[in-house]
Amino acid sequence: MNMLKTGFAAGALVLAGVTAGWAEDLPRGDAAALGLDPERVARMDATFGAMVDKGMTPGAVIMLIRDGQIAHLSTMGKITPDGEPMTEDAIFRIYSMTKPITTVAAMMLVEEGRLLLEAPVATYLPAFKDMTVVTGETDAEGKPVTRPAKGVMTIRDLMRHTSGLTYGFFGAGPARDAYNAADVWSSENTGIEQANLLASLPLEHDPGTTWEYSRSTDVLGAVIETISGQSLEEFMTARIFEPLGMTDTAFYVDDEADYPRIAEAFPDQAQLGAGDIFDPRVRKPNQSGGGGLMSTVHDYAKFAQMMLNGGELNGTRLLSPKTVQLMTSNQLDGITPGKYYLPGPGYGFGLGYGVRLEDGNAPSFGTKGDYNWGGAAGTGYYADPAEDMIALLMIQSPANRGPLRTIFKNLAYATIADSHAD
Repeated sequence: MNMLKTGFAAGALVLAGVTAGWAEDLPRGDAAALGLDPERVARMDATFGAMVDKGMTPGAVIMLIRDGQIAHLSTMGKITPDGEPMTEDAIFRIYSMTKPITTVAAMMLVEEGRLLLEAPVATYLPAFKDMTVVTGETDAEGKPVTRPAKGVMTIRDLMRHTSGLTYGFFGAGPARDAYNAADVWSSENTGIEQANLLASLPLEHDPGTTWEYSRSTDVLGAVIETISGQSLEEFMTARIFEPLGMTDTAFYVDDEADYPRIAEAFPDQAQLGAGDIFDPRVRKPNQSGGGGLMSTVHDYAKFAQMMLNGGELNGTRLLSPKTVQLMTSNQLDGITPGKYYLPGPGYGFGLGYGVRLEDGNAPSFGTKGDYNWGGAAGTGYYADPAEDMIALLMIQSPANRGPLRTIFKNLAYATIADSHAD
C-alpha cells in the first residue's frame, strides 16, 4: 500500500532538514540482550498461538520493542480465515489506534500556533456554536427533552473525550438513539459533513464534565481539515506518514496488488455494533480521524517509537518533547468517568491516550506513566517510558478483543527480566 500507489507525491517533502521518505523498519535486536527473558518470550508466543489455534482470531502479529530495537517479532495463524500464513507486512484495520495519530496531527497545528487547545470548537466549526444536551426526560409525544448546554466544547475536550459527544454503536440513551437515527456512522459523509451532522444533534453530557468515549476525534479530524485546507489523509501523509516512512498506512487500500495482505476476521467475529468491519478496498468519502486507518505492525512501530522518543525518530522531529509530555499526562482532574470508562481502573486519560496514574490500583501489569490505546477490531498499542518498551498486537477479532488484549499485555510485561524502572 505504498503511498506512491495511492496518488500522493512522495520524496519531495523536507521536514526539519531531513528528507522525507525514509522507510527502513526499526532495527532488530536480541531479546536477552535487551532485558527480556527468552523462555518467557517463547511462552508468550505459545500461549497466544494456542488462542489462535482455538479460533479466537485467524492470525496475529506480535511485536515487542525495547530501547528502540525490535526485541521480538512473531507471526502466527493466517491473514484470512481460509488464506495464506500471517506475514509481517499484513495490513490491519487499526480503528481507534487512529486516534493517537489524529491527535498528533492536531498537536502539530497547536505547536505552529494555528490551533488552540482551549479554543471553542465553534471557532473552527461554527455549527458547534449552540449545542443542546438531553435531559433524560421525554415530552408528551415521547420525544427526548433537551436544554442548552452548559459550558463550551473546546479542542482539548475533543482530545480527552470530555466534549459531551458519544458513540451510537454501544450502550443506550436518547443521544445515542439520535446518532443512530441520523446515520452519523455513514461512510458516505465526509469528515466535515459528519461533524456538522453531529453538531445538529443533542449532546449526552455538558462539555467538560464527563469522560465519555465518543466521535470527538472524528470532529478533531474535521478541525484539521478546516485549518489545513487538506483532506485528513493528505495532511497525515505529508506531515506524518511520509516523514516517518509509514508507506503502508492510509484510510483505504487502493492498490489491488495489496489486497492479499489485508487481514480479515472470522465472519462470526467481525461484527461491530449493527454492522460488520469496513471494507478498505472500497474508497468512501469518509476519512475517520477516530477510527479509519489501515496500517502494519512495522509502520505503527515507527509512530509508536517516535512518541516514546519524545516526538522524534531518526532525525525527523514531528513534536516537541514537551508536547508529548502533555499528551501522555492525565487531563481528567475534576472530570466524572462516564458509564463506559474504557481507560479502566488505575488509568486517567491524556490527549489521545489512556495514562496509568500509579504502579498499583489496576488489574493489568504496567508502570506509572505508561500509556496506551487499542482498536475495535482487536489491535493494541502499549508504551512504557520507564521500561523504554512498546508492545504491539495486530489482530482482527472484534468479538474477542477484550480478553486477547488483556492477555497479550500481561504476557508482554511478564517477559521483562531486567526492569529499567527498578
